[in-house]
Amino acid sequence: MFSNKERFKEDFLKRLEMLCGKSFSESTPRDHYQTLGNMIREFVSNDWIATNERYMAVREKQVYYLSIEYLLGKLLRQNLLNLGVEETVAEGLSDLGIELADLEELEPDAGLGNGGLGRLAACFLDSLASTDLPGHGHGIRYKHGLFEQKIVDGYQVELPEQWLRSGNVWEIRKADLAVSIPFWGKVETRQENGRLVFQHINTEVVTAVPYDMPVVGFQTKTVNTLRLWSSEPAQFPVHKDILQYKRRTEAISEFLYPDDTHDEGKTLRLKQQYFLVSASLQSILRSYKKQHGSLEELNHHVCIHINDTHPVLAIPELMRILMDEEGFSWEQAWEITTNTISYTNHTTLSEALEKWPIHIFQPLLPRIYMIVEEINERFCKERWKETPGDWERIAGLAIIADGYVKMAHLAIVGSFSVNGVARLHTEILKEREMRPFFQLFPEKFNNKTNGIAHRRWLLKANPKLSSLLCETIGDGWTHSAHELMQFLKYQDDHSILGKLAAIKQENKQNMAEVIYKHNGISVNPDAIFDVQVKRLHAYKRQLLNVLHIMHLYNRILEDSSFSMVPRVFIFGAKASPGYYYAKKIIKLINTVAEKVNHDPKVGDKMKVVFLENYRVSLAEKIFPAADISEQISTASKEASGTGNMKFMINGALTLGTLDGANVEIHERVGDDNIFIFGLTAEEVLHYYRHGGYESVEYYHHDNRIQQAVNQLVNGFFPGVHNEFEPIFDSLLEENDQYFVLKDFASYVDTQRRVGEAYADSLKWQKMCLTNIAHAGYFSSDRTIKEYAKDIWGIHPVK
Repeated sequence: MFSNKERFKEDFLKRLEMLCGKSFSESTPRDHYQTLGNMIREFVSNDWIATNERYMAVREKQVYYLSIEYLLGKLLRQNLLNLGVEETVAEGLSDLGIELADLEELEPDAGLGNGGLGRLAACFLDSLASTDLPGHGHGIRYKHGLFEQKIVDGYQVELPEQWLRSGNVWEIRKADLAVSIPFWGKVETRQENGRLVFQHINTEVVTAVPYDMPVVGFQTKTVNTLRLWSSEPAQFPVHKDILQYKRRTEAISEFLYPDDTHDEGKTLRLKQQYFLVSASLQSILRSYKKQHGSLEELNHHVCIHINDTHPVLAIPELMRILMDEEGFSWEQAWEITTNTISYTNHTTLSEALEKWPIHIFQPLLPRIYMIVEEINERFCKERWKETPGDWERIAGLAIIADGYVKMAHLAIVGSFSVNGVARLHTEILKEREMRPFFQLFPEKFNNKTNGIAHRRWLLKANPKLSSLLCETIGDGWTHSAHELMQFLKYQDDHSILGKLAAIKQENKQNMAEVIYKHNGISVNPDAIFDVQVKRLHAYKRQLLNVLHIMHLYNRILEDSSFSMVPRVFIFGAKASPGYYYAKKIIKLINTVAEKVNHDPKVGDKMKVVFLENYRVSLAEKIFPAADISEQISTASKEASGTGNMKFMINGALTLGTLDGANVEIHERVGDDNIFIFGLTAEEVLHYYRHGGYESVEYYHHDNRIQQAVNQLVNGFFPGVHNEFEPIFDSLLEENDQYFVLKDFASYVDTQRRVGEAYADSLKWQKMCLTNIAHAGYFSSDRTIKEYAKDIWGIHPVK
């Protein structure tokens, strides 16, 4: 099919006629995309089947990765690249008058994720397959994903993501493997053969239908599976209002992260989480029993990994299946469960550690609540034996307390491994956020610093830089990212540094065209492209970036002699629909952009760009064009970050705090190749523990801060009235929770150093080269191998 160009063209034309029922002359670009996608899926099907048969035959341990998000991006070119047939296909299509790039534009970004959590899960699947490890993903097949972001008059407007409008060419529906998920109802107990039996009755049953997608490894025969579950009505539902039942059922897999600011939204979110874990576990165990029979040795052959707290209900659900359906005792079931499930924590933010009100949890999931209650009772009794009478300690550790079920507590108690995602993050978990649990279970805690799929973010996203690397150090880095270190040999080679500069310039020119096309703003490709693209949250401090831009604008207005290296400040971010403060920040960015970009006094010195609907395919254009990577979260708040790694591998320099993985990037590249500013994590945590920070002092003693903050409310931005009062109040009345004003002066000084460094082109390119060379460590291949060896106990199967 893809053996050579002529064979490909012949098969393509034949398949197009068979699939679309029309001649090539009558076909559309959409027909061409569908035909090529089907050809690729059919081409990998043999390896897909063979991979599963190989896993069955060798009986090696497998891992199942449960995640509420998978931010896959587009798969067409990635699959062609992994199969090693991209050039053959591109040339064959070109002969037929079709551009592969045009077909790629027709593919929507899969609406299955939002931010770093989902992109990490996608990178992990890529690395599992590319390193021949037996690992599969389970998630939810969201009909509309999170939302499509539009910016209207500077405001974020949410529209449904229509990524499935024309179907999904990569998936295969497997209705014969559907399973049933019960909600509501009540639990009856009875004695049967001397054993207490639980029966969940009067339930509202939902059908979970799997859709399988192949996960193609890079230049390997391994094709793993991403199984996505769609919620559908049961075949014979017992329900008074059938239309209401249908709507409630389909809502489960309609949107990612429904608004949970009210009980109805909380109920739907909890439904999603149980739907994911129940469907996944039923599927995993059915497959396991077919191969191994009894579940007694489940943990020897299977590891179930929960990505953050969303899939934590896998713990009581596995207990339920083992006891209620398989007849195991509590003790046997607990032994199997706690040796099968491992957990990754992704946050240090206490508000992000999920907890569910009992009044929602218990009626929705009555049998699961009974099991969680029993886990809590037994756990607390053990703690009582250790420290009798220490109610405060036991209450702090309890899984159920103060009317809530605490999911992170359940995850730690019910798993055999708890890992953070950067060394600093893990230390904060052990020493602060999870300290009582670390003292109790020190053997469970470990660190696995995040990584990125370097083939997507360099080989696919930046082909010119990839070609330069292959010319200088060979192509071994595509398989083993640590070989990028060989690039350091060229740090004093002026010819290579010049080529590096030319590649960056071309990427910036391409990005400038994207900006003009979508925003109508002309930007100077010779300017510093200063980029902050990530989820919009107060702790990520897009606000600090904006206040600095306002400060620069004020300097330009007030001092005609003020000079600066030209800057293009680029933002991309979605705010959760119910996160009103974050939406105010988006409005502020766009308001500042409107004023700055249209002021003739500014000219080409500065432009501000907000790119709407930030997504993987847009990120693949942004990262190669960036000069500065803004990683400016309040120290101690970012678990790891992976955007920092994607920028780094594309030769952008990090401007950031010593937070998350920035700490490890800093250690690898050294002081001279990164721009660090602001409070350390230790200093931030000291303020939180002991107080002593008064934001108004910085407001009163720094005229730059006072001027910019006042401009939020003094009419400086006409037509916005009281729009930015919540931001003003957060900085002064609420004492600036994320230390924006505290770090402002340090940030301004460091930004000035950035401009000075950029003026020395040769030195700058040397810094960029150093970052690229050291980025190999942050490949998800390395991360996954660490998970495989230290947590999952799985081995390559070829």
